[in-house]
Amino acid sequence: MKIEKDINKINENEFTAIFGSVFEKSEWIAAGAFKKKPFKNSQDLIEKMIKTYESCSIEQIIIILNLHPKLAIEKKLTSFSTKEQTGAELDKCSEGELAEFDRLNFDYEKKFKFPFIIAVKGKNKNEILENFRNRINNDYEKEFQEAKKQVMKIALFRLNEILETN
Repeated sequence: MKIEKDINKINENEFTAIFGSVFEKSEWIAAGAFKKKPFKNSQDLIEKMIKTYESCSIEQIIIILNLHPKLAIEKKLTSFSTKEQTGAELDKCSEGELAEFDRLNFDYEKKFKFPFIIAVKGKNKNEILENFRNRINNDYEKEFQEAKKQVMKIALFRLNEILETN
């Protein structure tokens, strides 16, 4: 996505429309970053978005985690999530794979009280399933920290895509 205007001249509604799904349906993070204008450049905007996320309370992080879709089985996805899951071929799972994703999603969410989150970009469904199988054995604190880290990775992929920085 190429932003045609100077990012500092975009109003808050436009900014939120562009960046509101970077942190899965958490427009308030984009709104918080908007208040930190002016941005020196794309990297400065990325850093301010990340700092806004990093300053969230544990309760806010849990809300963000719970806004993420269940892998392979969720039907209502943001355009970012649709593109990412399709890229990982999660839309091409066999019946057995779908059943395993369904079971793992259920067991994981029951254990941790938030969905399994992994930055799927550059991964395939087998790598994702292997990660899922391993991470479900983590304790709560280790998995909470891993989920937070994965949200950050997803956001960085999305920000780089929007800003066309790589």
